[in-house]
Amino acid sequence: MDFTEISFDQFDNVKIGQAENMDAGTGVTVIVAPEGRPCGLDIRGGGPASRESGLMDPLAAAEIIHAVVLGGGSAFGLDAAGGVMKYLSEHGIGFPVGDVVVPLVCQSDIFDLGYKASNIYPDKAMGYAACEAAFTGKGNLKNGSFGAGCGATVGKLIGMDRCTKSGIGTYAVQLGDLKVGAIVATNAIGDVYDFETGKRIAGVTTADGSALNDLSCEELMYDMALNPAKYAAPAESAAPTNTTIGIILTNAAFNKTQLCKLAGMTHDGYARCIRPIHTLMDGDSIYAMSLGDVPATLDLVGTLANHVMCEAIRRSVASV
Repeated sequence: MDFTEISFDQFDNVKIGQAENMDAGTGVTVIVAPEGRPCGLDIRGGGPASRESGLMDPLAAAEIIHAVVLGGGSAFGLDAAGGVMKYLSEHGIGFPVGDVVVPLVCQSDIFDLGYKASNIYPDKAMGYAACEAAFTGKGNLKNGSFGAGCGATVGKLIGMDRCTKSGIGTYAVQLGDLKVGAIVATNAIGDVYDFETGKRIAGVTTADGSALNDLSCEELMYDMALNPAKYAAPAESAAPTNTTIGIILTNAAFNKTQLCKLAGMTHDGYARCIRPIHTLMDGDSIYAMSLGDVPATLDLVGTLANHVMCEAIRRSVASV
């Protein structure tokens, strides 16, 4: 490969922090652009939990936002954005409106309520704490059961007792002056596959949890349709209790409309690694944020984004 791996510390114009409640199995990952940066969003799953996603519409007036929050807690966890807004406003980050500063903060959440505690989820205090970590040199971005990936699991088609623990994964590369990175919390109803070998690496397990099930999630879905009497499908398998959420960061110069396209191209990375994907039982979402002014084509950055997302997904299950 002609590109080299880099850390997220090598991106300008962004600060990243995480906070989590290990006992409850939930958390948040906050990506802050202090000066405000263009951002796009593409939602492919049928059951997203999101806040201020309308700002990402190319027809909406906002050309920049100040933060993206990836969190747990499903719709309950959307309160974390309030804590992010509070921290940013206190530090003068946002749009001055009269005597107040209003930051634009978007959020998407995974459903992790069934992992440990179902009555504890990210709140304003946790969002505020993640911002503090981002701005105090303790950004603590790391792979595994941290931040938004604290309560993430995969392979839940036939119930939580047969799933595999996953988490958050990160990966970034540089090609010449161009930088592209991915952060993802992998929380899917489907199995996860290694994008380079095609091997299934996480998902539905055997009844004793000692290995991956002989039938993949896709094969189980087909068998459940043909032989429903064999299965006592749990109620959650028919509900949107999953969702993989992620963000692409790049120093390429793109506007919001182009970033929405970039996010859409990156969904191919989801499809290469997670099967099934984009179902009504998932809320799969990807943001894309431009942090710089490096000239590059969407085709190049989209191809790199696809690759780094695949590797980030692989790391999200390899790091737990």
